[in-house]
Amino acid sequence: MGELVRYGVSMEADLAAKFDALIRRRNYTNRSEAIRDLVRQELTRHAWHQQRGELVGTITLLYDHHVREIESRMVDVQHQHHEMVLSTMHVHLTHDHCLEVIVVRGSAADVRDLADRLISARGVLHGELVATTSGEAFSSARSRKGRGKAESQAPAENRD
Repeated sequence: MGELVRYGVSMEADLAAKFDALIRRRNYTNRSEAIRDLVRQELTRHAWHQQRGELVGTITLLYDHHVREIESRMVDVQHQHHEMVLSTMHVHLTHDHCLEVIVVRGSAADVRDLADRLISARGVLHGELVATTSGEAFSSARSRKGRGKAESQAPAENRD
């Protein structure tokens, strides 16, 4: 991790109180860790919208397995993009419905295209792409961070 830079943040008291409550619920050790995660999240979202760099993510699909050939069509699409598909988990939810979670990695445009093809398939009742970065940009920050979860139970108002 590079050199740390310390700076102040000003905000309304009620907004700060809500933020403190949120970081307590999420078990952050301090405000700085929560703010760093928010910055990383926004940088990831920006990269996604700019369609730059390699992204990883999951495509989650809920579908009716009784729809003719839906499973074979979804497998065919995944095989057409085998270089992006890292793993697939299939869950039988009910007699009629299945859940499929596909872990993908590739350029933002290619991942979005694959997700759109799968989500728009006939028989898919709901689908969603959740994208993030491959983590390379944050690797040194994460090693210092220690995952950002509570290592102490100090009240939020005593945290930095």
